[in-house]
Amino acid sequence: MGTLATGRSTVLLLPGQGSQHLRMAAGLFGTEPVFTAAMDEVFTALGTEGDRLREDWLSERPAVELDHVTRSQPLLFAVDHALGQLVLSWGVRPGAVLGHSIGELAGAVLAGVFALPDAVALVRERIRLLGDGPPGGMLAVAAAPEEVEPFLGGDVVIGAYNAPRQTVLAGPDPALEKVHAALLEADFTCRRVPSLSPFHSPALAPAVEGSADLIAALPVRPSRITLHSCYTALPLSPDEVTDPEYWAAQPVAPVRFWPALDALLTDCDAVLVEAGPGQGLAQLARRHPSVRAGRSAVVPLLPARPGPPERDRASVAAAREALIGLGVAPQPTAG
Repeated sequence: MGTLATGRSTVLLLPGQGSQHLRMAAGLFGTEPVFTAAMDEVFTALGTEGDRLREDWLSERPAVELDHVTRSQPLLFAVDHALGQLVLSWGVRPGAVLGHSIGELAGAVLAGVFALPDAVALVRERIRLLGDGPPGGMLAVAAAPEEVEPFLGGDVVIGAYNAPRQTVLAGPDPALEKVHAALLEADFTCRRVPSLSPFHSPALAPAVEGSADLIAALPVRPSRITLHSCYTALPLSPDEVTDPEYWAAQPVAPVRFWPALDALLTDCDAVLVEAGPGQGLAQLARRHPSVRAGRSAVVPLLPARPGPPERDRASVAAAREALIGLGVAPQPTAG
């Protein structure tokens, strides 16, 4: 893994399902040329649907709500990809990428595993398949996995291990609502994650059957950047990077963000750069002992909450200054 003169690696954190919100990162569109070009490249690859997607992304009142799979998946992929390209354009050279959910696919493009048009084709196919999946959702619970396990049932499973006491459940409705009610009755703090589909649960398994065939037909290249997997919680081996079954299983497999982050920060200290909407992964990462002790640092690009366009721009400018101060990004040249 590439390291800085300080001995710390730079790691891109790319968020996934549930982090989407209205006009996420839209304040950068038209003002940050690299970001704008990367977003437009995704929209162009999506054809006529890309035009509608752009309209909904930039709208305060989108025709299709952003929590719907046809909006959340492609827009999260696009924003993660475009922000990652922006960071790379600053001269940042990440030693690793850690993507959460759809963020891992965006990371694979940044690492050179998939060409962007091929990854967009995969996103489009996922949307088509997942549209046939059952309605459901995800539920964030302020509890350890072992505390919530007695409440699981009715196809509701642990969908994400985000932190020692931040567990996300996933499953179809009404089973998820039943579990939600039981957890509230037991005095657990819970909130629904913005999602209309039971991502990272077996409920979606029938919907993604056969997607490995599409992936097998795509050119897959060795990764230029280490991909730390949120599914194995370890760096992906060369064989795993090129395994169609690995990528096909992503919408169904549980996300092991905390174990993956812990393994990464056990290997080396790092500057963790969240390149995606909000600061969800940054907030989780700040709980890690390496960050709390000051050995590792966290730099989110965007504000924690939605706001006016100028807030996006100010946040990105502040993040770049922070990365320069940490020795991660070079000073911009005049002109």
